[in-house]
Amino acid sequence: MKNAAKPGKGKKIIIISFIFIAFLIILASINEIQFDDLSNFTKCSIYSPSSKFPSLPMKSSGNFDIRILIGILTLADNHQQRHFLRLIYGTQSVAGAKIDVKFVFCNLTKEDQKILIALEIMLHNDIIILDCKENMDKGKTYTYFSSLPDMLKDESNSINPPYHYVIKGDDDTYFRLPKLVETLMPLPREDLYYGYVVPCPSMDPFVHYMSGMGYLVSWDIVEWIKDSDIPKRHMIGPEDKVFGDWIREGRRAKNRYNAKWSMYDYPEPATTCTHELWPDTVAVHRLKTREKWVRTLEYFNVTHNLKPSKMYHIP
Repeated sequence: MKNAAKPGKGKKIIIISFIFIAFLIILASINEIQFDDLSNFTKCSIYSPSSKFPSLPMKSSGNFDIRILIGILTLADNHQQRHFLRLIYGTQSVAGAKIDVKFVFCNLTKEDQKILIALEIMLHNDIIILDCKENMDKGKTYTYFSSLPDMLKDESNSINPPYHYVIKGDDDTYFRLPKLVETLMPLPREDLYYGYVVPCPSMDPFVHYMSGMGYLVSWDIVEWIKDSDIPKRHMIGPEDKVFGDWIREGRRAKNRYNAKWSMYDYPEPATTCTHELWPDTVAVHRLKTREKWVRTLEYFNVTHNLKPSKMYHIP
């Protein structure tokens, strides 16, 4: 007769089986965590479907090193220019930075605008419509800055402030976002006023004001503009000079940065405000024609990342 199995041997088999099953459960848990991490990393590196602007690499904490809002003041009917600028800024990315580009104009006044602008918002989600009558130097800039704190207030979002810096820019200005961030990284995050000092011969940001081509302030100044009575009393006049008057009268912006000659007017026609295109450029202003835009983009070789393909041939 064959030997009967010993009772102790059966217990060992059961124990080994339990250990093996536990090992499989732990291994499955590890794989699931690794998959989730990989999925989250992928989500951080793809394009945002709502804005069509690059979703830039994110720190593990979910916060960016620097957050910037660029508000480009334009007109509702300037559809073609907006689409063009989306190409310009949608193909730039900066590691560690969140840069939102928004197009800013006043209340819509035409029936066709209500349809066309609504379609743009649905597709791009990059438009701010201010509660004002369209103007250049009669309070539009004030309405832009003073509206932002309430507009961007989101109790479900713990990020405060929503942006470290806010820019008011023109739609004939080309910002090179990596260079912009490079110059901002060492600067203070509070009480900052940054831009191209005018009049053009001036180099002292504490005497004059920053050109309307594109100036930047820290978020605390945006909040001050909303709450202070000083801007409310003085809104008529060249908007960049008026803005400088607010800063001076309110004794704000103890930190100022003159970005001249990283910011300048296009070289032609030559004036005291122009500069030749050069590698350390943050912004080029007065790109009033498509030819000037193209020459500027060619100089900075903006298409160098274009990948070869059988689908197209660009000599």
